Amino acid sequence: MKKSKILSAVAAIGVSAVLLSGCSGGTGGTGDSAGGKVTLDFWSWAPNTQSLVDTWNAANPDIQVNYTDAGGGKDSSAKLLTASRAGNAPDVAAVEYPTLPSLIVADVPLDITDLVSDVTDKYDEGTLSQTTFDGHIFGLPQDIGPMAFFYRSDLLEQWGIPVPTTWAEFKTAAAAVRAADPSAYLASLPADQWAFYAGVANQAGSKWWSVKDNTWTVGIADDASLEVADFFQGLVDEDLISTDPILTPEWNAKANSGTMLSWPAGLWAPGVIEGVAPDTVGKWSMSAFPEWTPGDPAVAYQGGSSVIVTKDSDHPEEAAKFIKWLNASEEGANLLLTVQNAYPAAISGQEDAKASAPPALMPQQTDFYELAAKVSANAIPVTWGPNVNVAESAFTDELNKAINAGTPWRDAFTAVQKIVVADMTKSGFEISNK
Repeated sequence: MKKSKILSAVAAIGVSAVLLSGCSGGTGGTGDSAGGKVTLDFWSWAPNTQSLVDTWNAANPDIQVNYTDAGGGKDSSAKLLTASRAGNAPDVAAVEYPTLPSLIVADVPLDITDLVSDVTDKYDEGTLSQTTFDGHIFGLPQDIGPMAFFYRSDLLEQWGIPVPTTWAEFKTAAAAVRAADPSAYLASLPADQWAFYAGVANQAGSKWWSVKDNTWTVGIADDASLEVADFFQGLVDEDLISTDPILTPEWNAKANSGTMLSWPAGLWAPGVIEGVAPDTVGKWSMSAFPEWTPGDPAVAYQGGSSVIVTKDSDHPEEAAKFIKWLNASEEGANLLLTVQNAYPAAISGQEDAKASAPPALMPQQTDFYELAAKVSANAIPVTWGPNVNVAESAFTDELNKAINAGTPWRDAFTAVQKIVVADMTKSGFEISNK
């Protein structure tokens, strides 16, 4: 199918009936689905995935799954796109939420709306929205990362600094940390944390991408986003937060030493912190994400992944059966929680989590998963655009320029808006606010 047809059909990142049903399967998997054994190829990167696959294979001798570790999220998506263009993509693949729209444009995933209609009630609206476009479902959510606040509770308590519940209180707490220890910062929020800034803008009411009647609106420089830019620039200008890159040896050392006191991030953060700052186990806690408006607990997503069936699969029904078990069944969701230490997207997995031990980073916080469920319930539905990769690269470049030159961050956001709109226009999308 020609690119022009794809672009026309997926102007809403939904696909017309012609695109949805008119493309034949490819070379993924082996076997005969008419009563014989089928082998599915599955690409992912999450830890301990082979263990989950082994559980499935033991119970399903007629639908066997061959697992390949395809590397991290972005690398995996690039490999998947290359394989799809060559006509040999796997039957099933894990895909990060922000990269899914670009893969839809490239005609990689299969529309599985009819194949998974019996499990859509296993997810809440916000979660399912990340794989649903124009009413069509292109993947099943696996894990999610609604944003929360992870902080050194021992040091904030020692210095008498209240845990911030709003962004205004976050600024006050950041100033108090600097006063208590001039070598310490409450947080580092550098330019390469694109997903963080997209999240706090979404929390403030911005929609960086939205679509209606096949026409896109890009909101990276809308009023809410520019106010977010002004707020965080103010924190940097007053030297209240750092802009040092995160998860570098330097950042890790500061997290270990107690001179980097928090990380506002997705619910997956505890495992990462434990890995890079093992000396701090038992010293961290989680609270709800700071609010822009007191009393409004809305939060955005940062990270998480789905699992798709590709257009190349010769066995889409069997592939759909596997991903429904993996992501939407009670058994699969529980394994995601207990074996992969992921926060399940399925409601049943989140309910199971409430009875689970807290992450190893914070064994003292016995209400961790109760709070996680509340955070998840307040997550905002989000629409990712077809050129997230362009936006992310431009955002990092433009914000770094602003930080280094001391120029207004809002100008950087505006520059990113123009770059994203120009790229979408060039690709054939209708834009309402060129």
